[in-house]
Amino acid sequence: MLRVIAVALMLAALTAGGARAETCRQALALGLDVSGSVDDTEYRLQLDGLAAALANPQVREALLQMPETPVRLMVYEWSGPQDQRVLSPWTVIGDAAALETVRQRLRAVGRVHMEPSTAIGAAMRFGAGALARQDGCWRRVLDVSGDGMHNAGPHPREIDMGALTVNGLVIGEANDASGGIAQLMAYYRAYVLRGPDAFAEAALGFRDFEAAMVRKLLKELEVPSLAQSGPGPDAWRDARTGPAGQPRQGWAGPVRGQEQRPSRLVVAR
Repeated sequence: MLRVIAVALMLAALTAGGARAETCRQALALGLDVSGSVDDTEYRLQLDGLAAALANPQVREALLQMPETPVRLMVYEWSGPQDQRVLSPWTVIGDAAALETVRQRLRAVGRVHMEPSTAIGAAMRFGAGALARQDGCWRRVLDVSGDGMHNAGPHPREIDMGALTVNGLVIGEANDASGGIAQLMAYYRAYVLRGPDAFAEAALGFRDFEAAMVRKLLKELEVPSLAQSGPGPDAWRDARTGPAGQPRQGWAGPVRGQEQRPSRLVVAR
């Protein structure tokens, strides 16, 4: 019996090692803001909008164009410092069926009660922890969507994202007397975006979320030319930076931070 158990454990370890070694061109984690400022209609506009964006022909083509080095995709929602919930776990988008599985998960999920505060820093820390476990990927990218500024938990500027890229999808109104989306966009650029190729996309209200998500995904999934560097992570680096490896003009740089701490993991059922 002990021998059988030992063989089973060895096979499990080999299988796990093989899965970790599988090459992917990008690990992409999408974090959706479901804090108290997001009502039930806006909640569905986000989830259904993301599901629809993944069905967009151009996005679909971008996701599926390199099946030998596929994209790994995860979606989670966040609100308070301890409230993050995985809506779709890491999925290798190797074919249309895998992509459809993610879409159906998003359409089927229901809202649960979470603390209403807006803990962007904790959401970033959660995403960084998830991406840190995705070995063998040329790029690791976190996309944080939100309609407000941090008001609970660690400040975004305190979160150490290491070599990860952090992009944003900012949701707001252009005519808000308080500064609206322009003010929130400036906040994201100052405190949330990380990496030489980081950018923020704007959605003018939640009804524009799907269109903004399409634009953002097409930018994130763009495959750089391999003519000079050849395939692999160097091609991403050379295509995303200027001469001598310097960030291209207008792209946000990294922000120093603090050691990451684990957040509570909840998986949607």
